[in-house]
Amino acid sequence: MKSVRMILLTAGVVMSAALLGQAGCEKKGEKPAKQSGSASGGAKHDDHDHAPGDGHDHGDEHDHGATTQLGEQAAGGFTMKASRDGEVKPGEDAAIDVWVSGGTAKITAVRFWIGTQDAKGSVKAKAELEKDNWHTHVEIPKPLPDGSKLWVEVETDKGEKAVAGFDLKN
Repeated sequence: MKSVRMILLTAGVVMSAALLGQAGCEKKGEKPAKQSGSASGGAKHDDHDHAPGDGHDHGDEHDHGATTQLGEQAAGGFTMKASRDGEVKPGEDAAIDVWVSGGTAKITAVRFWIGTQDAKGSVKAKAELEKDNWHTHVEIPKPLPDGSKLWVEVETDKGEKAVAGFDLKN
């Protein structure tokens, strides 16, 4: 009887630890911001200013690698600024952050993929709004097609989609 109790107790501890360890890329103690429209660049958090893509770390225990700024594009009335963390390695994933500003319609979804604009052979990943940026991990196709880019699609509550492509700078 003691061994059955010990097994059940151990299983409960392991399951509790696993549930506590399931945190995305959000920083400890922080919850993603609620979406009220577009996420814009530059925000004030933690008693000091942040610029979009500043790579500023507040103890995020995930190490995605060095941040590479991918530039800024305009599409569908929105301005999108993108960055990626780490290297672009076919068959792996890349941590992507995009800041979206402008536009008059409410954003209902932001999706990222790496590859060709038609997304053939790629997987579109729906991003989540963090503080002032959209974030997710994107699968990198293997093999990586020639001329591949990071593609960002912003969908509005009017059903309109704006797409911009960013050089991966690898």
